[in-house]
Amino acid sequence: MSELEALWLGIVQGLTEFFPVSSSGHLVVFQTMLDVHLEGLLFDVAVHVATVVAIVLFYHRRIGTLIVGVLARDRGALRYVGKLALATLPVVGVGLAARDLITAQFSSPTLVAVLLIVTGGVVWTTRFTRKENGLEEPGWGAALLIGLAQACAILPGISRSGSTVAAALALGIAPAAAAEFSFLLGVIAVSGAAALVLPDLRYAAPEALSAVTVGSAAALVSGCLAIWLFLKMLASNTFHYFAWWAWLAGGAFLAWQLV
Repeated sequence: MSELEALWLGIVQGLTEFFPVSSSGHLVVFQTMLDVHLEGLLFDVAVHVATVVAIVLFYHRRIGTLIVGVLARDRGALRYVGKLALATLPVVGVGLAARDLITAQFSSPTLVAVLLIVTGGVVWTTRFTRKENGLEEPGWGAALLIGLAQACAILPGISRSGSTVAAALALGIAPAAAAEFSFLLGVIAVSGAAALVLPDLRYAAPEALSAVTVGSAAALVSGCLAIWLFLKMLASNTFHYFAWWAWLAGGAFLAWQLV
C-alpha cells in the first residue's frame, strides 16, 4: 500500500468512525475498490487508535474528571466508570470467542454492503426516539444493552457509534449524554483491540510502518472534524440523515459487487 492510498484510507477512517456509517465497512469498500491488500487488521486498528486520540482531545475534561473522581472514590465517577466497564463486557466476550471468524468477515465485501444497509435502518430509528429524552446517563441495565449494541457492531458494516447512540436514545438518554457514553465506550473497546494487534508492528516492513503513520495522522485530523460535525447534527435533530448515506453506500457497493 502506498502512502497516498494510506492517506485516503486514513481520511475515510477518521470521517466515518464517528459518523454512524461504519468506518470498518467503508475501509473494506475502499480497500476493495482500490485493490489494496492489507495484512490482517493492523492498519485498521492503527487508524482506529488515531481516532481514539481524537476522542481524548474532545473529552479530555470529562476523562480527567472521571480519573480524579475514581482516585478520590467519588460515587458518581465510580458508578459511571462501572457502567462503561459493564457495557464493555459483551464486545470483549464476542471478540475473544470469535476473533478469527470476525477477521474473516473483513474479506466478505458483499456482507459488508448488506450490513451497511442494515446500519442505515438502525440510524433511521433515531428520528423517532430522540424526542422526550432527558436522562443524563444510562442505568445499569441500559448500559448493558448499549454494550450489546456495540458487540453487534464488531462486524464490518455495522456502525459502532450508530448502534450505541441509537440504543441510548431508544432508552431515553439525552443526545449529548448518549454521544459521550458512546465515545468513551469506544475508547475502551478500540484500545483493547489495539492491545491485541499492535504488537504485530514489530514484524511489519518499514514500508508498512510508513503507511500506518500517514494513515493514522490523516485519521486523527479528519476524526476531530467528524466529532464536531457529529455533535452538531445530533443537537440539531438531523442525525438520522446519515441513514441515507449508509443506504446509498451499501446499495451502490452491493450493486458494484453483483455487476
